[in-house]
Amino acid sequence: MKGFRTIGCPGRLTLLGCALLGALASPAYSATLTVMQNEAPRSMDPGNQTATFTATVLDPMYEGLLKMSPALKLEPALATSWSSDASGLVWTFTLRSGVTFHDGTPFNADAVVSNFARHLDVKRGLAASGRLRTFIDSVTKVDDRTVVFKLKKPYPAFLNLLTTGACLMVSPTADKAGTLDSKAVGTGPYKMVQYKTGEYVLEEKNPGYWGKSDGPEDIKWTWSSESSVMNMALQAGEADVINPVPPQFARMLKNNPKFVLHESPGASVFWVALNTQLKPLDDVRVRQALNFATDRDGLVRAIMSGFATPANSPLAPITPGYDKSLNPYPLNIEKAKALLKEAGYANGFSMSIAVQGADARIGQVLQSMWAKIGVKLDVRQMESGVWTKAAFADPAGKKADGTGAILASWSSGVSGADLQLRPLYYSGSFAPTGANLGFFSDAKLDKLLDTAASTLDENARNQLYVQAQQEINLQAPQVLLYYQNDLYATGANISNVWMIPGGNVIVKDAHKQ
Repeated sequence: MKGFRTIGCPGRLTLLGCALLGALASPAYSATLTVMQNEAPRSMDPGNQTATFTATVLDPMYEGLLKMSPALKLEPALATSWSSDASGLVWTFTLRSGVTFHDGTPFNADAVVSNFARHLDVKRGLAASGRLRTFIDSVTKVDDRTVVFKLKKPYPAFLNLLTTGACLMVSPTADKAGTLDSKAVGTGPYKMVQYKTGEYVLEEKNPGYWGKSDGPEDIKWTWSSESSVMNMALQAGEADVINPVPPQFARMLKNNPKFVLHESPGASVFWVALNTQLKPLDDVRVRQALNFATDRDGLVRAIMSGFATPANSPLAPITPGYDKSLNPYPLNIEKAKALLKEAGYANGFSMSIAVQGADARIGQVLQSMWAKIGVKLDVRQMESGVWTKAAFADPAGKKADGTGAILASWSSGVSGADLQLRPLYYSGSFAPTGANLGFFSDAKLDKLLDTAASTLDENARNQLYVQAQQEINLQAPQVLLYYQNDLYATGANISNVWMIPGGNVIVKDAHKQ
């Protein structure tokens, strides 16, 4: 969204102005929690999207067998207990009784089997399925309250995986009807009232919820890619929560007693995925040159106002296995020029990069940096939905569009290194069914990731991930940028909001005084 957009109010009132008038006129406004984020949701189906800020919208409406607590510990959700055999390959879950989906469909073993069957079916092509098919062999019903998972190989992060979007339970009835992308139907404490594309999502308390729900009566989600709009929304009372806080406004909000700025180490890695199937980016020397020409410290100062850390690895520092000693590409313009000359591009070359509106400035800074080595960067700024299509296009689609690079971020939250590296760099994760946006394929890396994922000893597993980081850095299928601190802000009257590292703000238990 560029600036403000009129939505039927008289005269020249803006979206912000209309919302403020509505807030003043409506006595029920105090019961509504309004959250503004910097991008629109991509789907109402948690299994058909992988975006953090979509996951936040879906969180109040969906549940998995397990959930993550505010202390980042696993807790029962739709499963009340679980156990595994000695091999770690067979897991048995006891399901919660008396639960129904928002459309009245019963939650039981058949629903669990149906949920995982849609992901194990390669013909479905759901966006989040790939990570499940890698490790889950089958899910079977024992009785209405018991299901058994059989894994293809040991996977230490299996229980964590069950808290992620692909494993959130959707109504089998709604899935069969094909309506989930536009109408959420889960078992959560909130159910969807309206999804007005381009404007808002409204959720209300689920009166038939099986558990305890102390949150607001309604949750309204809005969005804007304009940093100033997000800041103004919080300042004016249009939004109770903004996520993420635009870095240029963070210090000001921190010093204002009307608001609370929440800052913590993040799990999000910002990077540029390079199309390794498109010339000249198919040459590792060219990819390395772009890395040497990138001033990460300058980028953090210019873009993030210091609320980030220059990236040295495809893993974030909070992820087990992260190697802080890596420093593969210190700024070195002469080295970058020498590599380009060696590759046959002494005079540079032209390439394009697809960026979302909120990240346009990053693209512009990279454009200036890479110009110093003769690279002419065409920054293609796109609305979120258009960017998604460009980013997840297949090799033929990217070639036809001349898409050389994608500016993106990825966070596995607290789910571990495999869910950070496998979707982005594994040969079997090519877009559109995975998030390997640059179609990078490396047999050595694939073997490292497969071995690490099945290694039960934590120290041995982390050593393998150190080798994986080194291999990714050497082959340079990306230009690493920075690790973004998690920043969200609330009004001083808002409590019980918390965050899973990586940007997933949890608001379903929020209190608004």
